[in-house]
Amino acid sequence: MLTVIAFIALLILVAGGVHIAIALGVVATLMLSFNLNIPIILIAQMAWGSIDGYALVAIPFFIFAGNLMTRGNLALVLLELMGSILRCFRGGIALALSLSSVFFSAVNGSSVACAVAMGPAAVDLLPREGYPKQFAASIVAVNATLGLMIPPSLTFILIGSIVGMPITDLFIAGIIPGLMQAALLTGMTLWLSRRHGYGAQTKPPDWKQFGRRLPGATGALLMPVLIIGTIYLGYFTPTEVSALAAIYAVILVLLIYRTATVRDVWGTARDSVSQTVMIYGILIGSGLLTAVLTRLGLSRELTSMIADADIPAWQFLLAINLLMIVLGMFLDGISLIVLLSPVLFPMASAVGINPIHFAVIITALVEIATLTPPIGLNLFVMSRITKLPVQSITRSVLPFYMVQLVGLLLINALPLLSLALVP
Repeated sequence: MLTVIAFIALLILVAGGVHIAIALGVVATLMLSFNLNIPIILIAQMAWGSIDGYALVAIPFFIFAGNLMTRGNLALVLLELMGSILRCFRGGIALALSLSSVFFSAVNGSSVACAVAMGPAAVDLLPREGYPKQFAASIVAVNATLGLMIPPSLTFILIGSIVGMPITDLFIAGIIPGLMQAALLTGMTLWLSRRHGYGAQTKPPDWKQFGRRLPGATGALLMPVLIIGTIYLGYFTPTEVSALAAIYAVILVLLIYRTATVRDVWGTARDSVSQTVMIYGILIGSGLLTAVLTRLGLSRELTSMIADADIPAWQFLLAINLLMIVLGMFLDGISLIVLLSPVLFPMASAVGINPIHFAVIITALVEIATLTPPIGLNLFVMSRITKLPVQSITRSVLPFYMVQLVGLLLINALPLLSLALVP
């Protein structure tokens, strides 16, 4: 009964606008202190242990690298590069926007950061090419969610840290599902462009312009190769490659493109520290919550109950998908992961679901949550960038939302998509 009251109190605090890290910390600390009689000094040690992990060092470096790429205004460079050869058919520049978003997903690790990076360039370029502003906003909002699936995904870092799974394996598991989602979204982009007559078909591909732009864009294009390639080939751990990516990003914006000054880099570093502190605070709250669940035996009891009930894996997945889609209407992705991961992963293992496959499913559900009103963060980000009402962007996002649901169904039904590349 006390556990139910604590959970309700947590939801009330979050719904009331209290930051999820503070809400988790307060509720978990009260439970540990007064219900379980744990000394404060031990609670402090538990809190420190939640962030005292080698893998978590990757978070500030990846955030810093992604923020630098955003501040360096490299989105327009890539968009113009791809547009020079894709403008030859209707919907080509929209396709270029989709592909550029996939690129930024592979360097940002965050859907909101990807939307912020691509949004201004898209809103500036696409309306001049004959596309409605809300359509451009919807392409960015939806494709930005791929930043949660394609490595270096901060979502996978969070899940791996909370549940205790190899982050390298999670990164590799997200490659094929992320590319599959990207293919579905680009297909829908082209179909909608041609159906509604968006954009204009121009002259044949301008390979000369592409050749002139390619050397300047090569430095940025190598960033995903650096991150994904070195991790997949086993040359670096995610933590090591995060530091390398941060150094490479500094070189790009300071020396190669010269789109930022030393002062800009310092300001980006300060912003990145603020974002990192927020994530670490959430991890501390999650660690304390996990300690509460462990000592109360709640996870063990639920797991035993699921195992004894002999529920088929597909029924369990159906229930979890419906639950998280509904909760995604009211909670952001980080809150969903922190609140549910300690409980759901043991239950998934009890019904025979591979934990890596389950992590990819959870990530796909978090992607959908970023597009689901009334909380969908990407909708509000694009509304702020475009100055359009959220309702207008939501209507334009709807066809892509259905495509994301199709992708979610495929990820659920085909574990091989997630596990094919995992050693």
